[in-house]
Amino acid sequence: MALFEGLSEKLGAVIKNLRSSGRVTEADIKKISREIRMALLSADVNYKIVKEFVDTISEKALNKDVLESLTPGQQIIKIVNEELIALLGDKNEKLIVSGRIPNKYMLCGLQGSGKTTTCGKLGNLLKKQNKKVLLVACDVYRPAAIEQLKVLGKQLDIPVYSEDGKDVVKIAKNALDHARKNLLDVVIFDTAGRLHIDEQMMDEVIALEKAVEPDEVILVVDSMTGQDAVNIAQGFNEALEITGIILTKLDGDTRGGAALSIKKTINKPIKFASVGEKMSDLEPFYPDRMASRILGMGDVLSLIEKAQENFDEKKAIELEKKLATASFTLQDYLEQLDQLKDMGDMQELLNMVPGASGIKNLKVDQKQIDRTKAIIQSMTPKERSNPRILDARRRKRIASGSGTSVTEVNKLLKSFDEMRTMMKRFSSNKKRKFKGFNMPFWI
Repeated sequence: MALFEGLSEKLGAVIKNLRSSGRVTEADIKKISREIRMALLSADVNYKIVKEFVDTISEKALNKDVLESLTPGQQIIKIVNEELIALLGDKNEKLIVSGRIPNKYMLCGLQGSGKTTTCGKLGNLLKKQNKKVLLVACDVYRPAAIEQLKVLGKQLDIPVYSEDGKDVVKIAKNALDHARKNLLDVVIFDTAGRLHIDEQMMDEVIALEKAVEPDEVILVVDSMTGQDAVNIAQGFNEALEITGIILTKLDGDTRGGAALSIKKTINKPIKFASVGEKMSDLEPFYPDRMASRILGMGDVLSLIEKAQENFDEKKAIELEKKLATASFTLQDYLEQLDQLKDMGDMQELLNMVPGASGIKNLKVDQKQIDRTKAIIQSMTPKERSNPRILDARRRKRIASGSGTSVTEVNKLLKSFDEMRTMMKRFSSNKKRKFKGFNMPFWI
């Protein structure tokens, strides 16, 4: 599912109409404001925030300089984009890193918000930055919480500290002693959640905060809670000194209410967003990029960063040479498909391409990609290197082995041949590089 699919579609339609407007009247602005208001309310954004947001846009759009400009539609798009960025938080806020080692990050939130999984994802992110991380199991009430954290720790090769007792303050202090003795850089505390905010829960996390003096107290919020996130955030912020927010489940059926309401509610930055189930699916939150995606303008910077993270530079140089000499093989093509899959959800990647989200019925057919891979995997190494040897008998065998048809095999081979010709021409005419990094052919 595309990120904020419903909201993006509605606001994208408003933007599209504005782009084609040569002239904008006050009546047009009232209509636009009404459409934006309905789009945000249907996305479950807090109604007070919606009113303030729309009023600000209307006031700025009705400015004489905007209405009488040569491109009023573009000016209003700029206003909407800027206000959306401001609503989401202006700029990316990094984790606080103090001079006290280990750095301590305490995660809190309601049960079911994804705290334990987020602890693993955050630990994984910091480990990739060459930090020595310790995960601490302070959720001593949910039976599976400690075991879940241990499983994640083993999967990520990150140590997990836990004890059998129920005294979370003692557990936390002992974990810090362990971290100092072992010269660890970062300690992440997984705290207990409840089905709702209650006094017992708050007393415990308050005591834990006082005991460990964390560099950050991070509120983990389920993106699918909509404007209920406002009450949750307010409750935690009144009891604790919340320093940042992590939004989880942004890859799910998220209407956008939490993301668009929470920063304004407690004036704390959204620092990360969880965009998938894999441990690598935790991304720094960039308000400007998110606003661009919501408005259907794409997010090229995030797309490039994903490519750089998942694409080996040496292989990229080799690939460029192969493309230039038309020696790009089906085995190379298979590896490219695997690289693309490692970057994340393909439909989400497609929506990062400017303009793609505005094209009706533009969907990634994952089944077709899987069939393509199955066909190539059913070939011998020799056949992948030299498809010209694939006669009728071989093609029939490949179709049978891949569970496809000879027609599909023929179609793949024809498409591959056309793509290789096109990429040879493209590579010889223009070397595509980004800050010295050789990009894969599909960016």
